[in-house]
Amino acid sequence: MKLRKMIFILLGMLCAGVIIAGFNTSKGSDGPLNKAQLGEKLFFDPLLSKDRSISCASCHIPQFGFADTLAFSKGIHHTPTKRNTPGITNLSGRPNFFWDGRAASLEDQALQPIINPDEMGLPIEEAVQRLNEQESYRLYFQQVFNGPATTKNVLQAIAAFERTLETANSPYDRYIAGNDSALTASAIRGRLLFIGKANCNNCHSGEDFTADRFKNIGLYNGTTLTDPGRYEATKDSTHLGFFKVPSLRNVAVTAPYMHNGMFKTLKEVIAYYNEPNHIVHDGINRDLSLNKPLNLSAAEMTDLENFLVALTDDRFKVTHH
Repeated sequence: MKLRKMIFILLGMLCAGVIIAGFNTSKGSDGPLNKAQLGEKLFFDPLLSKDRSISCASCHIPQFGFADTLAFSKGIHHTPTKRNTPGITNLSGRPNFFWDGRAASLEDQALQPIINPDEMGLPIEEAVQRLNEQESYRLYFQQVFNGPATTKNVLQAIAAFERTLETANSPYDRYIAGNDSALTASAIRGRLLFIGKANCNNCHSGEDFTADRFKNIGLYNGTTLTDPGRYEATKDSTHLGFFKVPSLRNVAVTAPYMHNGMFKTLKEVIAYYNEPNHIVHDGINRDLSLNKPLNLSAAEMTDLENFLVALTDDRFKVTHH
């Protein structure tokens, strides 16, 4: 049994290595050469957590589109976080970050999990001190920033790495580029549903399938569903239950879905949008576009799912079943 477990762990490490290699940020064993390569090292180093037990990659798992497989990731001391960990591919150019949009830059986004007591739990000043106490990191920061680690350049490095996590090699991308055989007939029908009857394109628009807006889709009722979402950042009562519309890039591997991870599969997500009242009948201030059932048939729901799967980059195929 121990041998089988060791084999499983080694295979998992190999998969992660293959995924990271696909982003081509590392340049060999001579140490980081630029901000992104230093940021990659920081991203995977548990040194940035209070008890040195987890890293950024513990929740943003490479082979799952840099998302997590748990509804709520676990921070230090196995403390559950309060929201689902979203994938962090294709974040370049986004105007805000986190489900509630409280961060306006990738640098600020990189800071929050490190200092959050329920996540990595390490004051940033202590993180900087740890880095400057290590000979290897002193060398790396001198090489990249011509000086020691500081709060500013630590966050710049992590953000620079995150900006390399762009993906544009999905079946959908090849189809749009002119390869008519890149999508199955079912996925092609699903695309037409996406922009038509299913009305997905109303929120999930643009190259990365997010309008970078906040929407209330009915997952706040003040009783069983109590996360206030955007309101927590703005204290504007009109924002109760609003959450950032996520990108659908690589959505096939970023389950579970929604800010609270309440849907385990894409089928469940589609079923919710098809008839929200059947699942959450008392959502407060739900977007008016969701007031009527979509009346998608079972076959149409399958077509829509197949189109969503086709938005996932080829490098993540190893984890999708």
